Amino acid sequence: MYKKLTFFCAALSCILLGGCGSQSGENGVVIVYNWGEYVDPDTLDMFEEETGIKVIYDEFETNETMFPKIEAGAAAYDVVCPSDYMIHKMIENDLLMELDYSKIPNAKANIGAWYWEQSQAFDQGNRYSVPYCWGTVGILYNKTMVDEPITSWAQLWDETYKDEILMQDSVRDAFMVAEKTLGYSMNTLNPDELQKAKEALIAQKPLVQAYVIDQVRDKMIGGEAAIGVIYSGEAIYTQYENPDLEYAIPEEGTNVWIDSWVILKDAPNKENAEKFIDFMCRADIALKNFEYITYSTPNDTARALIEDEEIRNSPIAFPDLTQYDNLESYVYLGEDGDTLYNELWKEVKSY
Repeated sequence: MYKKLTFFCAALSCILLGGCGSQSGENGVVIVYNWGEYVDPDTLDMFEEETGIKVIYDEFETNETMFPKIEAGAAAYDVVCPSDYMIHKMIENDLLMELDYSKIPNAKANIGAWYWEQSQAFDQGNRYSVPYCWGTVGILYNKTMVDEPITSWAQLWDETYKDEILMQDSVRDAFMVAEKTLGYSMNTLNPDELQKAKEALIAQKPLVQAYVIDQVRDKMIGGEAAIGVIYSGEAIYTQYENPDLEYAIPEEGTNVWIDSWVILKDAPNKENAEKFIDFMCRADIALKNFEYITYSTPNDTARALIEDEEIRNSPIAFPDLTQYDNLESYVYLGEDGDTLYNELWKEVKSY
């Protein structure tokens, strides 16, 4: 939030009208569009000091709110950090620039091979995206507020926890929970399966305290709910703040996600965008960002620099995924698939 506020007034016309170019900063600007609180502000200052390039920084809350803004060309961004399936969609819509890795050497040098392999599912050949953060979606629960350990998505339908359950206000994440509970793929387009998933979410709705995103973290820390669907990176932070909280990857399986840096095809500051991504892939910078946001880094060189062995080998931050079944990553389901999911989600929310 810091950078967004710092540059808001100065950058508004630049972002909306595309008028920045090299007019600001010793060596121009780079215009970045990222998730909220998803970078250490100090690293942005360091980038500016080292390169003379001014960072114009803006934030989004979900992939679904980010994409229309990019597609419409309403803002002149250079670098964006979407999730896996949304990167696939942006590739399909010809919105991304193919990367020149000779200009981003830290990416290939420091990011682990497993993350490049995982990225092939949404970016064949790793042509358009550089992994930034990764993790799982699971259940965070307060050990003092539940009757037994939470190990299954099905427990989110337990009437014992009425008004103590937090769900993600996100169409794909909400449907993933229902789909995994029912034994379906979270990428299903089977009409019967989707109808049953919708019905399950509607049946669950009277038990849900709220559909939220970032607020899951604060509500769970404050003891305002017993159970919440959360991203693993948020879970790490919450445990720092409240030791009564525990994170579990449900036995039915879940989503393994990757958020990655991309450069827009019409980026006004391509060379500065390459420098920005390369800087973010530097081991010391990746370490600072991990320590600040607590989301798992795919930067193996940075992970090796983590001094706290417990964190370096954390089963939340760096889980051994071979011990879990039915793990999947979201894939782009096409325009018809998007429309179908969105319509079903509207039905759930309006019921």
